[in-house]
Amino acid sequence: DTAPAMTAVLCALLAGASGAAPARLGGSSLLARSTPTSAMRMIIEDRPRTEEAPTANKVNIPDYVRRILEDPRAPKRRPEDPERVERVRSRAKQAMIDARNIAVSDDDSDAWWREPLNVPVGGRAVTADEPLRVLVAGGGLAGLIVAAACHAKGMKVALFEQASSYAPYGGPIQIQSNALRALQQINPAIYEELVEAGTVTADRVSGLKIGYDAGNVLAGQYEKGDWLVRFDTVGPAMEAGLPPTVVVDRPVIQQIFVKHGFPADTVRIRSRVASYEKLGEGQGVKVTLEDGTVAYGDVLVGADGIWSSVRKQMFGLDEGAGGFAASGAAGGAINNAEERQVARDTMSIAKSARRRYSSFTCYAALCEHKASNIEEVSYQILLGKDKYFVSTDAGGERQQWFALIRSPPGGIDEEPTDNVPEPKLERLRREFIATAPGDNNGDVWDDFALELINATPESEVKRRDLYDGAPLLRDPSRWLAPWADGPVAIAGDAAHPMMPNLGQGGCQSCEDGYRLVEELATVRQTSEVSDALARYSRVRAVRTGIIQGLAQLGSDLLVDFDKMMNIPVVGPFFLFMTQVSMPFVLRYLYTPNF
Repeated sequence: DTAPAMTAVLCALLAGASGAAPARLGGSSLLARSTPTSAMRMIIEDRPRTEEAPTANKVNIPDYVRRILEDPRAPKRRPEDPERVERVRSRAKQAMIDARNIAVSDDDSDAWWREPLNVPVGGRAVTADEPLRVLVAGGGLAGLIVAAACHAKGMKVALFEQASSYAPYGGPIQIQSNALRALQQINPAIYEELVEAGTVTADRVSGLKIGYDAGNVLAGQYEKGDWLVRFDTVGPAMEAGLPPTVVVDRPVIQQIFVKHGFPADTVRIRSRVASYEKLGEGQGVKVTLEDGTVAYGDVLVGADGIWSSVRKQMFGLDEGAGGFAASGAAGGAINNAEERQVARDTMSIAKSARRRYSSFTCYAALCEHKASNIEEVSYQILLGKDKYFVSTDAGGERQQWFALIRSPPGGIDEEPTDNVPEPKLERLRREFIATAPGDNNGDVWDDFALELINATPESEVKRRDLYDGAPLLRDPSRWLAPWADGPVAIAGDAAHPMMPNLGQGGCQSCEDGYRLVEELATVRQTSEVSDALARYSRVRAVRTGIIQGLAQLGSDLLVDFDKMMNIPVVGPFFLFMTQVSMPFVLRYLYTPNF
């Protein structure tokens, strides 16, 4: 595991540079009173700067990326014509309507899961006539995938979603090559329609840019908007024999899963799992919902998100570890007042749930706007001091963007007033200002961030503090079944919440669903369920733990890029290693085996 080692080396170099500063600058009383970070900035700003940055840093597609994009096997970018733009946008809008009208169980008094299991000690045989009965907690992406995978293998499945309405949540999702392979193996019809509905993003360049003028003579000079790192995602996908990444609207994904994934009455809304009881070896599990309803099954899968109630019981967390948080099925429906309440409540829930606050609050939106660099760039990050701006093509001449700003948890924006009708946008315009005198750091930003911010209505901007969690491998007593407890297992964000930098949160949920159900498909006697879930969790915990670590490390380092890139030798070396390492990171992510 070289990432922590590299981080330690870089931190040591940073510490050494800041520690040497007083000797170089004499007995400056101001420097003596400064923190190491502020002292580092003072040293950096005193260094001479070059007149101009290298022009190669301004080219969107360098030759080494162009060669891969021109490979006959690679998808070729075609500008979206008005007909396609209208088709993508209208389907997304229709899917949002369909999501609210999704077929759910209204009268489930005779549902199979209401019948108490009459299974002898030691279990029963699993046959085509008496298949495994699987209960799924959570109707977000992870829950939909698990339910579809179970149904594809002939299992009975019931999905319990806490939300009072099954509404679309969040913006489009990058379904990367590894996730597409998992879905292809789960259900070819789902895969084919997702690819047809999606917009390919692997046909252009991705990478990191500097958001403002930075650097110096010794470490290199960069102008705002210059590329720091550029890479393609299609090369590693082709090497692994995987399909190229596509982006699909979340409600369209829901629509496709409901259409092809399972019977119409599989989903039950207003149904949050409160607790579960293991009934004995091979005898299944009894689940109690918050309204007192009882459900019985051979298996319970907790795909109920980062604040999972199933995880809370499995790991013996405090009672406060559960609570309302925007679910994967309905969180996008919350209004501004609920958004502020969630921000306050989440702080206390996170402590009990042993979740880590990332130090970032995130503003996110989807805007109907044709980006100025859309024909060459599909994904980019503008880096700054204590903040960064992420944007990605969402198809249909739209851009999905995220502004991540280092802030204390629980922060809220003011209510709109006549004087300040757009409080969120006003803050973002100050944070990413493209004219002098600049932001609070005195930095004048590349105007691409404001291009997207100014194309977005206030009502479309959502704010949420970002939390993740440590890999569930710390307790040696759980190493044989890190995500399982007899006939109960967790998946998706319940098992591995991660920062969004790699775009792998939902993708890893796809892999979870595939691997979990592949293991359950080997069960011939219900007494084998526990071993199958233990195998699933052992395989998945290691891979997702590495990816969690990479995502967390990447997020932590992104906001310190400005400090590192200004240090002679270290800055250029760090950028070089980041560029060199990206193909290897992508090769690890894009595997056909999981």
